[in-house]
Amino acid sequence: MRYVIIGAGAVGGVVGGRLAEAGHEVVLVARGAHHDAVRDHGLRLRVPEGEPTLHIPVVDGPDALGELRPDDVLVLAVKTQDTEAALRAWGPAPVAGGGTAAERLPLVCAQNGVESQRLALRLFRRVYGVCVWLPCTYVEPGVVSAAGTPLTGILHLGRHPHGTDETARLIAADLEKSHFEAPVVPDVARWQYAKLLANLGNAVEALTGPVAGEEATGLLRRVQEEGTAVLEAAGIAYASPEEQRAVRGDKVTLVPFDGVPRGGGSSWQSLARGTGTIESDYLNGEIALLGRLHGVPTPLNELLQHLAGTFARERRKPGSMPVAELVRRADEAAARTDG
Repeated sequence: MRYVIIGAGAVGGVVGGRLAEAGHEVVLVARGAHHDAVRDHGLRLRVPEGEPTLHIPVVDGPDALGELRPDDVLVLAVKTQDTEAALRAWGPAPVAGGGTAAERLPLVCAQNGVESQRLALRLFRRVYGVCVWLPCTYVEPGVVSAAGTPLTGILHLGRHPHGTDETARLIAADLEKSHFEAPVVPDVARWQYAKLLANLGNAVEALTGPVAGEEATGLLRRVQEEGTAVLEAAGIAYASPEEQRAVRGDKVTLVPFDGVPRGGGSSWQSLARGTGTIESDYLNGEIALLGRLHGVPTPLNELLQHLAGTFARERRKPGSMPVAELVRRADEAAARTDG
């Protein structure tokens, strides 16, 4: 199988780099300065055991790649706000022997949140979800890093909306030869909703910096309690914290590079790169949506969704809001709802 990594940023770049490093055939899809850097100098993959430069084919879209192969696996790793554009670009791409990518090829959604698979299933016949447990970073063109050891990450994989098949098992086998653990599960959404609860803190980190101290951790707890209440009201199953700990254990332990701790997660990195967009609409916004559908107030998640979006549009620096200010606004939002 050949892996076409659509969105070779943090997650896509690390997954694609690890697959290529293990001898699998990979094509990266990137844009702008990142595309040019990988094309001209290779992909620099910073991992605990070294910093190899991998010379992997890179294109900026389906036209540059040309006709797809019947054995291609499309791995969608863009941020959710970029999903629809990517699907519209790649769905009609022709496959050798006839038909299109949407008709013939598996699409693997390696993304945060739960919305992308639903969007994909409107166009693609074979959609797979991944619960991405992969601490990784992309802030510099041509460079991605993943500080996890002994495993780079854990990627639960399954068909969307449910089930497993031979394709999922073949993909998992390749991932497990590439520094990942990749359990194939029939209920991948259950793991993704658990990860969604964890990702509700991405906006807190993006706004105020690393979540530490009593004020920040207390706010994060309240935000996640809103999320839990919403999922329970909606009857949505999710893996418990105990189950997650039992599966993950100490398999992915972060090792600082050059003694410098990781700057922040995916939302923090979007602000650091000044992309102008952020994924909060599909993380905190997913909780707000479900809350409205099921009559559960979500003032804290709505606030974080709004503030993170504002920071992105105004290209403000990550971590520039004092924690006390965010907590004050959260208290006011909660009080308005209670009133």
